[in-house]
Amino acid sequence: MKKTSLFENALIWFGAGVSIAEILTGTYLAPLGLKNGILAIVAGHVIGCILLFLAGVIGGKMRLSAMDSTKMSFGQKGCLLFAALNVLQLVGWTAIMIYDGALAADGIMHTGAWIWCLIIGILILVWIGVGITNLGKINTVAMVALFVLTLMLSKFIFFDGNSAVVCTEAMTFGAGVELAIAMPLSWLPLISDYTREAEDPVKASLVSSIVYGIVSCWMYLIGLGAALFTGEYDIAQIMLKAGLGIAGLLIIVFSTVTTTFLDAYSAGISNESIVPKWNGKHVAMVVTVVGTIAAIVYPMDNITDFLYLIGSVFAPMIAIQIADFFILKNDKRNVEFDVLNLVLWLVGFVVYRCFMQIDTPVGNTIPCMIITILLSVVIHKIIKKNN
Repeated sequence: MKKTSLFENALIWFGAGVSIAEILTGTYLAPLGLKNGILAIVAGHVIGCILLFLAGVIGGKMRLSAMDSTKMSFGQKGCLLFAALNVLQLVGWTAIMIYDGALAADGIMHTGAWIWCLIIGILILVWIGVGITNLGKINTVAMVALFVLTLMLSKFIFFDGNSAVVCTEAMTFGAGVELAIAMPLSWLPLISDYTREAEDPVKASLVSSIVYGIVSCWMYLIGLGAALFTGEYDIAQIMLKAGLGIAGLLIIVFSTVTTTFLDAYSAGISNESIVPKWNGKHVAMVVTVVGTIAAIVYPMDNITDFLYLIGSVFAPMIAIQIADFFILKNDKRNVEFDVLNLVLWLVGFVVYRCFMQIDTPVGNTIPCMIITILLSVVIHKIIKKNN
């Protein structure tokens, strides 16, 4: 089977990072101001991308998809909980991304958002049809175009914009860090779907995490800068003010396609853990169709609660996987359910939700993961000693 190169993995994660959703999330950090906003973005991405790297290594070294790798901690049947939750979040992401992209595209062309939902949905189906190992040349052309266009957008915002706009809303630094962690965290249940196909999984995980981290920070900064220097939170208006008419439209459409393709594709791969006889590519196409319909029918304007929900589910999950793979060297694929780890995950979930009510400088993810990892290591070692 053809393996993907480091360059191909870098292109995949460049495409994941160039995203309307990332720019929109960047605008949410405007209440922090420029200096603290940048610090929160960088701190959150460093934390999130370290976790992304570790998740890529776990599945990549074992040549397992992201959800199959959870069997090592939660058992053959225990992993189905996370596979199902992952499919649901990916269907949600597919709909959100298509909705955001279509709304922004319609802000430039005014043809009706539903038309752009259909156009973006069809292009995603084309990307899925071509397949992950054959996207090299298409992705290269798309990424070069997006790179040039986002440079133009950045120039307008940071060099041609006005002085910073005063934002009267309130946000704590820890909340800003958490919003920056949330986006790389949302990719944790996906990354090894791609690193398992790599020639060198560890290097591919490192390259993927670094490229995604840099590009995602860039997108957040564009959103932050747009809110502070242009006073705009609407992507379409930002593009139009920058003089990026058709070029802006291309940024919107292709950035949406290259990011949402990964969501739909991984939904198909995750579903193979639930129903192995269903073809992953076919499921990905169904997810794209469902996401397109949902984007046409339902409004999805604020995704902060969705991001926090993802964090509360997948932060304790990866914490237990890190403890098992790197510290305890556990492999639970020979059992149906690992009840202890499932209980520990539930404790981690509750801890995350509790920390949402507490303002810490590092957000919710790090305290939740530290507590979950420590509990996991201590309890497993006590049980092993007693046995």
